[in-house]
Amino acid sequence: MAKPVTAKPKIKPLSRVPGPGPKRPAVMTGASVPVLRWPPDEDRVETIFERLSAIMPDPKTELNWSSPYTLVVAVALSAQATDVGVNKATDKLFKVADTPARMLALGEEGLIGYISSIGLYRGKARNVIALSRIVLEQHGGEIPLERNALQALPGVGRKTASVVLNELGIEPAIAVDTHVFRVSHRLGLANAGTPDKVEAQLHKVVPEEWLPKAHHWLILHGRYTCTARRPKCSACVISDLCPSRAGLQALGEAG
Repeated sequence: MAKPVTAKPKIKPLSRVPGPGPKRPAVMTGASVPVLRWPPDEDRVETIFERLSAIMPDPKTELNWSSPYTLVVAVALSAQATDVGVNKATDKLFKVADTPARMLALGEEGLIGYISSIGLYRGKARNVIALSRIVLEQHGGEIPLERNALQALPGVGRKTASVVLNELGIEPAIAVDTHVFRVSHRLGLANAGTPDKVEAQLHKVVPEEWLPKAHHWLILHGRYTCTARRPKCSACVISDLCPSRAGLQALGEAG
């Protein structure tokens, strides 16, 4: 009797790079992450973003802003700081200085009075005043929304520009911060060792339809579920698709 034909599983088995299970040094994450085979299976990637989209249909930045200018300032202030901490500072700041002209009138020392609770506040104050002057004098008071011009502003690097352009719906950019770096590695969406290379890998493997929101999904998933310390694997909607879950649980690092 012929053996019954069984359906081939849609999602391919998860795999690691051959060898004893190498780890990526904790350059950005505070904890080592596995180096997984890349590129990942397309069906698995599709399913990951389908599920993230189901629980977070309209993800947004958690920074408070009301205009492209206040968005740029908030994102610039958020480097090496929490969104909660930045929002506490900008809640008062933006009531008195929400335009380049008003920020220049406040001045660097005046600005420091509002943001001194944020890390690296002196350098950030200097950059915000400098970018405000350039925006006012060279761009008519409006934030330039083209990447090269945006990145030319003091304190606005590639990551900040990506966050701004993505949030405003101008470019489906993926800003690779500590959360995106960590989650991308744990899920096997990327295995590169620098943010820029991880960004390039993500743009190659994330399906086009999910790109506009992928940045937020990965950040929020890393912030609240796939945390650096004791990720909440038991409450994760994509844990069965995660090639790192077994290792984290074996080491007692997952909840």
